[in-house]
Amino acid sequence: MDNQGASGAGITVQRALELPGLRSGLPEVVAGADRLGRTVRWVHAGEVPNIASLLKGGELLLTTGLGLGTRPAEQRAFVRRLAERGIAALVVELGPRFTRLPATIVETARAAGLPLVQLHREVPFVAVTEEVHTEIVNGHYALLQRAEEVHRRCTEALLGGGGIPQVLHILADFTGNPVFLETPDGQLLYAAGGGSEEVVADPLQIWEGLRGQREEGPPANGALVDVPGGGPGSASVRARLVLLGVSAPLLPVHRMAAERTAGVLAVVLMQARQEEELAARGRGDFLTDLAEGRISAEAAPAQARVLGFKPGSGPLLPVVMRLSSDLGPSGNWAVLARAVAEELSSVGVPVLLGVRPIEGRVPLLLALRSDTERTAVADRVAAALRAGVERAGLDRAGAPPVVVVGVAGGWAAASSGLRHAAETAAAAQGLPDRPWHDARRLDIDLLLWRLRGHPDLSAFVDRAIGALQAHDTASRPPLLPTLETYLAHAGRKAETARELHLNRQTLYNRLARISELLGTDLDDPETVLSLSLALRARRHL
Repeated sequence: MDNQGASGAGITVQRALELPGLRSGLPEVVAGADRLGRTVRWVHAGEVPNIASLLKGGELLLTTGLGLGTRPAEQRAFVRRLAERGIAALVVELGPRFTRLPATIVETARAAGLPLVQLHREVPFVAVTEEVHTEIVNGHYALLQRAEEVHRRCTEALLGGGGIPQVLHILADFTGNPVFLETPDGQLLYAAGGGSEEVVADPLQIWEGLRGQREEGPPANGALVDVPGGGPGSASVRARLVLLGVSAPLLPVHRMAAERTAGVLAVVLMQARQEEELAARGRGDFLTDLAEGRISAEAAPAQARVLGFKPGSGPLLPVVMRLSSDLGPSGNWAVLARAVAEELSSVGVPVLLGVRPIEGRVPLLLALRSDTERTAVADRVAAALRAGVERAGLDRAGAPPVVVVGVAGGWAAASSGLRHAAETAAAAQGLPDRPWHDARRLDIDLLLWRLRGHPDLSAFVDRAIGALQAHDTASRPPLLPTLETYLAHAGRKAETARELHLNRQTLYNRLARISELLGTDLDDPETVLSLSLALRARRHL
């Protein structure tokens, strides 16, 4: 196979001949003119007959011809051995040994497909060597810079909240080809399309074709790059990147970029101690990228099928469970992922379940048959999620989990629905515990949560209920719980008294005291609205 300069390593024979050193020797290509695109990996100068045994392939060999032999048979053998070794080209300086290259040498080089160049003027070989090597080193430095740029973009993506899918998409875009992440035993974890629209649309089809052809080692038109797992020996390989040259040839710079990407992925996977967690993190990254718009609604179905999610024609229902903040990224997410997945197996609809340890979230996407199923499926899913948390032993980690159900719709709606449900789950922390919250009914809480850092919100809460907060700090009984319960029951005093286990007169006295401290009328609708908002906002401050 011809060693083409398009591979990106070294420089081409053509480029070497254009440099001042060789150009000053008035080079004439007498064989292999159609192969000047070969890559020059290194330059070697020598005059010994057995010089082929000293070479590794890819060299530009400079000689005056002293080692070529005097008989035609010796000359043919010399050229054939160089061609078999795979050198880039043979450059012979004319002079005392040859005033013109013998026909035997030229014909043998043509038959072997070896570029052969004769120099009509003497050149200092050391200057040629230094010049070509400088060009090669500069070329390698440029390749390293391009690979480092991919590494930088992948790192920025992770720091910006992206996950494995986004990292793979960056690499796929750079190579112009699909990229796959698989387990050491060849199970697909994630795929990213690259290159033509056809490849981007269905990377799973490419993967299935690859599985049918591949047995051991890298595919014929691709490469494998190990993602280390941090342990000693071969067992430390946690996953593998598979690069395929489908839309364009794979270049050495692509492998360099893949090796640096593998280092980034190794950091991401370091805490994923079991395969269940590794796969669940990949699905969680996909759902997060979908929510954040990093994956389009058009590309999402094919990528979801790679992850094993095959919904029908019905609507998709986004759901997000947020766990206690006490369960950090190093918590036992593998146990949780396995327990929740087992509980969800009885829900009766296709489910795509992921985990996002960095935010303490469990995002899901469910495939409904119709919109009328939303409430019934939400009930079953919420029960399964809570049962999974309990089985994993995480129900004692702090506050109970918050489950938020979004709006059902197509892939575009699923994107915005997942984002809305994730934000609402954060805003719903601290609300009275419920099996699940409807994202559509928590918009006020979400708005207040988004304003939690704004000084005007803090000032509003202080104006509305500051006097009660000061009272409860210094005196007993506290009055804020009474006001919250009263407003929750829409001002119905009998229901409020029953929930607080108070007799009516005691409740009336407390309400009168609240009105006195706040200087407001609790029967005024505007006052009730202001107090309700202030009590809701207080949770976020």
